[in-house]
Amino acid sequence: MSWKDHLPAVRGKLLLDEPLAPFTWFRVGGPADVLFLPEDEDDLAAFLKGLDPAVPVTPLGVGSNTLVRDGGVDGVVVRLGGRAFAKVEPRGDASIYAGAAVPDAILAREAAKAGIAGLEFYRGVPGSVGGACMMNAGCYDSETKDVLVEAYAVTRCGERLTLSNADMSFSYRKSARAAQGDLIFTGALFRGRPDDPAAITARMDEITARREQTQPIREKTGGSTFKNPPGHSSWQLVDAAGWRGKPYGGAMFSPLHANFLINTGEATAADLEGLGEAVRADVKAKLGVELEWEIKRIGRP
Repeated sequence: MSWKDHLPAVRGKLLLDEPLAPFTWFRVGGPADVLFLPEDEDDLAAFLKGLDPAVPVTPLGVGSNTLVRDGGVDGVVVRLGGRAFAKVEPRGDASIYAGAAVPDAILAREAAKAGIAGLEFYRGVPGSVGGACMMNAGCYDSETKDVLVEAYAVTRCGERLTLSNADMSFSYRKSARAAQGDLIFTGALFRGRPDDPAAITARMDEITARREQTQPIREKTGGSTFKNPPGHSSWQLVDAAGWRGKPYGGAMFSPLHANFLINTGEATAADLEGLGEAVRADVKAKLGVELEWEIKRIGRP
């Protein structure tokens, strides 16, 4: 008998051998052994507490910054969705709560409506609140660490935690606490500053216009592929190494923005990851700079 025959009872959904490609922006990747869609935080905590500790658990957000490999993912993939994880609630004192499944752009919009400034940059982040906590997401000189008050999570053993900004140990595109790999974020509280909603919205419109002009936002992409090395811009390094717009199977670095890896139509995960690794090797050989993946790659080759 398999561990799949002894899964804890849930109120949400448990899907066996479920394809993950439809859940990612790249639209590639193999199946999850088990995909769990919890009904709410109680359902998630009870499931994790009752699950065999030997079974790996992988959280998956909106799939904007994730490459699922073609062989699929071992163990249980947890994807938060539905009303329980999609709440957005202004809390007074220029603060606002958002569930982990809330897209960052929606958080920015709701903060603007509530007259909360400082979260406009989320309009340009192609992800969700849970992912923002995982990787200190940011753009245009602002990051999650600048606005997060506290984050809420459930551990692998089903314990609920409230983590302060300091607890998260944020650095560039990383939370050292999240990197320990035992957390699934369920929501977060942010604080900005009071401002006129129209003024905030105008600034967000500028961010939207800038993104549309400079990024391939309508392609099957994962956002920024590589972190910016100290003193360098990744897109300039990819461009200088000659990889902008150069096909590699069904993959390519966008002609519009050379740090955006795109599925041109029929790419496999192996195409996308292979191109990324080829570019990393070429940049190191030609320019002497080490590129580090920003996109999270999960699963079996």
